[in-house]
Amino acid sequence: MGDMTKTEAGTGTGRRVSEARERLLRTAGQLFYAEGIHTVGVDRLVAESKVTNATFYRHFRSKEDLAVAYIAGVDQAIRTQIGSLTAADMPADAILRGIGASLVEQIRSPGYRGCAFLNAAAEFPDPDHPVHRAVVQHRAWFLQTITALFAQITADQAEHAGRHFVMLRDGAMSAGYLGDPVLAGETLLRGIEGLLRMHTARGLDERGASAPGQAPALTTVSDIECSPPGA
Repeated sequence: MGDMTKTEAGTGTGRRVSEARERLLRTAGQLFYAEGIHTVGVDRLVAESKVTNATFYRHFRSKEDLAVAYIAGVDQAIRTQIGSLTAADMPADAILRGIGASLVEQIRSPGYRGCAFLNAAAEFPDPDHPVHRAVVQHRAWFLQTITALFAQITADQAEHAGRHFVMLRDGAMSAGYLGDPVLAGETLLRGIEGLLRMHTARGLDERGASAPGQAPALTTVSDIECSPPGA
């Protein structure tokens, strides 16, 4: 703590203060996710982060300010993860499957406690609260990103497919915490496959209908299994 005190007093470069902020964010991320934002007080955050109260309030005006930064950190992690998939020059359906596989991995991980965004929104139901707004902004970006991927397959009803995907995600993340995470993951992947089949079929119909001299093709999508075996 001696080095931290020097930096806080203005005799250092500020690097350790930045390290203190990162410790606060890491600690907040662990505690907020595991126990809830309202449950964890500033005194505990300060103690477990091994910083002073002065350091806390230098970086965050309040615990709610820290909560917004926590949500922003989770948001950025997801943006980076999806960005790595899109940067790999994969087809849109492979990216959507990759997102699904990542969700399943998260649902089945130790300490899983549901969706951090849905949990935070439940704790801050006021739509004008900064935490709630941060959640809504993330979900708007996620829906837009998923919809754009479906539009790469076919623009026809891409918005519908995007909303369907997000609802599958929300349901699986809740079911994985409240019920069997293995079954929830399997159901999510089957649901995504069924959604991709239907959406791909729309694209085939659209291309068939636009071909000169051809009647619109009638495509039947069968064997869409959206539940685990034996369910």
